Amino acid sequence: MENSVTKAVIVVGAGIIGASTAWHLTKAGARVTVVSESGAGGVATPNSFAWINASWGNPEIYFRLRIRAMAEWKRLAKDVPGLPLSWCGGLCFDLPADKLEAYAAEHSSWGYGIERVDAKRAGEIEPNLVAPPDFAVYVAEEGVAEPVATAKALLADAERLGARVIAGAVDGLVLSSGQVTGVIVSDETIRADEVVIAAGAGAPAIAATAGIKLPLDTPPGLIVHSRPYKKLLNGLVHAERLHMRQTAEGRIIAGSDFAGGDPGENPQTTARDLF
Repeated sequence: MENSVTKAVIVVGAGIIGASTAWHLTKAGARVTVVSESGAGGVATPNSFAWINASWGNPEIYFRLRIRAMAEWKRLAKDVPGLPLSWCGGLCFDLPADKLEAYAAEHSSWGYGIERVDAKRAGEIEPNLVAPPDFAVYVAEEGVAEPVATAKALLADAERLGARVIAGAVDGLVLSSGQVTGVIVSDETIRADEVVIAAGAGAPAIAATAGIKLPLDTPPGLIVHSRPYKKLLNGLVHAERLHMRQTAEGRIIAGSDFAGGDPGENPQTTARDLF
């Protein structure tokens, strides 16, 4: 079998997943072609909350995976010029006090950098909170990666390393003897040894052209992006029914949940109510 590092690989999509895949494959020596209709950053990536963490809600085995992922971000920052990472810390008080304490106790025992804070300390961390919580958990090692800028940095460095980027929509997959051997873009066939579909919600339609049924659930979620403001937040804030952070350019990114809350019947009204 051909050595994987010498293979020709097509990556469909240039969001954070596609850009990262392209960069790592190119770094490993593969001949990479990225095909993207929407350009660097993709469609879903711009709407990511972009929180780098190993916070509550998972068993220890998954916590360990997330800790490794945090370490990988630090490694990546050394390898990719201009990667926009900020280890700004996260203040969490979106759980009832007993569950917040249980989270703090559990994750502290696993080695997570938990600091239990009172209202005074919470106000020092985030001075612009009108009503600092009486009890919160602060993790200084949490951070964010500005999603579109990160995807662009990865893609630019992949190009520097030899990847090719093509603007266009994938009309279908190419099959040879039951194997996917390329893609069709604007009636042109591009061949490869492997094809990676990193097209988010568009992936099922692409896979279907090769008779592959890709089960994918795409529930709607609302994340609000404000106009730029002066600096109001130092880091991530996870309050009850409101998760928020501020970008380097001053925009507040917020949702009733970091993954995107229910937009309701009228997303504009929901967005206004959120703020």
